[in-house]
Formats: sequence, structure tokens, C-alpha cells
Amino acid sequence: MQLAQVNLARVRAPLDDPMMAEFVANLDPVNALAEATPGFVWRLQDDGGNATNISYNENSSIIVNLSVWQDAEALRSFTYRSHHTDFLKRRREWFTRMDIFVALWWVQDGHRPTVLEARERLGHLTEHGPMPHAFTFARVFEPLAH
Repeated sequence: MQLAQVNLARVRAPLDDPMMAEFVANLDPVNALAEATPGFVWRLQDDGGNATNISYNENSSIIVNLSVWQDAEALRSFTYRSHHTDFLKRRREWFTRMDIFVALWWVQDGHRPTVLEARERLGHLTEHGPMPHAFTFARVFEPLAH
């Protein structure tokens, strides 16, 4: 089993706005850092190499990040113990607050989750709270045996 994650962000301005320039300029370096992190498996991307043009829902101010990792520790290491943390600390410069914006869940090795699947998992987490179907770093569930 591998760990899928989705996280959403509501941008403060269109990506071509000067307010978003530093965020946009660092997409490729941060994505490259993720890909070089031990335990990284896959990430959602379009032909341009990132997912900012992939629609999550009808709200064009929402951008989606969807990826798969070997385990929770690999994702935690990238998220909180790499250069990514510098950008995480600055998220309020580029994004508005969202109540629930991250969901984690286990997938079979080789499975690549879709945006539709990610929406379902995040919706489940919002409605039911953390459980094996969808959870957060605050309460990581072990993979269910299949």
C-alpha cells in the first residue's frame, strides 16, 4: 500500500497576478524537490509539469495538489522537514484560509488517484472526520489489509 494525499489552496489572486509571482516561480523547484525526496512515487501534473491548470471543481480560485508516497513518514519528511516548509510558513501570503484542505488515504501500489477520487476522500473527511477512508497527519491510520 502507498499513501495518497490531496491538498487544496484558494489563491488570493489569479496566478498571473504579481502577488502570486513568487509562488509561481517556485512551483518547479518545489515539485523537483518532492520528486527527489525518498519515498516520492507520483504527482498529478499537466503538460506544463504542474497541476495549477487542472480543475478541482467549478471554483477557479481552488488549486489542487495530488500525489502518492511510499508512506506517511516520506510525505511528512517532505512537507515539514525540507525547503518546502519555508513556503508552507508563507502560505497566507498567497492563499486564503480553508477549514479542511488536506486528506490522506491508502491506495494499492501502482494506483494513481484522480481528482474525482480526491474530492470524494476530502468530502468524506469533512463529513465524517478522520477514519481509515480519509485522514490527516493528526491521526494517521494504518493501511487496511486487502
